[in-house]
Amino acid sequence: MPSGIYIDNDSQCINVADHSKHRIVQWNFGSKNWHVVAGGNGAGDQINQLNKRSDVIVDKKTNSLIICDQGNGRVVRWSGENKQNGKILISNISCLGFTTDRNGDLYVSAPGSNEVKRWKTGEKEGTIGAGGNEQGYQLNQLNFLTFIFVDEIYSLYVSELYNHRVTKWLKDAKEGIIVASERCGENSSTQLHYPQGVFANHLGDVYVADTGYHRIMCWPSGSEEGHIVVGGNGKGYQSNQFNYPRGIAFDRQNNLYVADFFNSRIQRFDIDKS
Repeated sequence: MPSGIYIDNDSQCINVADHSKHRIVQWNFGSKNWHVVAGGNGAGDQINQLNKRSDVIVDKKTNSLIICDQGNGRVVRWSGENKQNGKILISNISCLGFTTDRNGDLYVSAPGSNEVKRWKTGEKEGTIGAGGNEQGYQLNQLNFLTFIFVDEIYSLYVSELYNHRVTKWLKDAKEGIIVASERCGENSSTQLHYPQGVFANHLGDVYVADTGYHRIMCWPSGSEEGHIVVGGNGKGYQSNQFNYPRGIAFDRQNNLYVADFFNSRIQRFDIDKS
């Protein structure tokens, strides 16, 4: 069951957090064959094991994978040279999703404490990047955050599962701005239902995995209304359907990749490039 996705455009491959099999798998673009690049030794807390990973990113500077090892409450680094064992970077954290900015600073979503924590390169202690004011609906609060994304100007986008919204936190802001949210009637184009994966492009358009409604939505920059990009045809296994989508990612050609969780597959969609 795939959860988080990371597209490595330089190496032309897709890295997937395989949640139920406790491993990270990798596909080369255009290939039907995959191989295990981390974990795969059963669920556990040993240094060569993972437990319900939820997200993965590639650190080019160190030629390694950074993995959100959700079931073990830790973030681990898995070297490209040594694929047998990981190294614990952060422990005792209820991580679910994470991302990095262009400086290499690491941002981790911690739903248990309703905050995003940021670790600058070389720091041992993280600082709060968003939330940290207990669970709630106020703009300085979060409510079970899931996936996160940081854009080129260090704005942080946070999917909040139980607030059914995505908030944008400008650099060093004390509260967020709602950029995608539940606004009106059930299943309308202006409502989210348990959002997860999130991505913002250079225009500020926000893409969201609307998990509860089995679709991918887009909120154009500044708009209060979103539109369906793909899905929205009910829960199912057809190529135009999802079964609780989670992570999303784009490649350099603007192709959209979706982790279709309960269908145990990754789908790719060619998005209008105009």
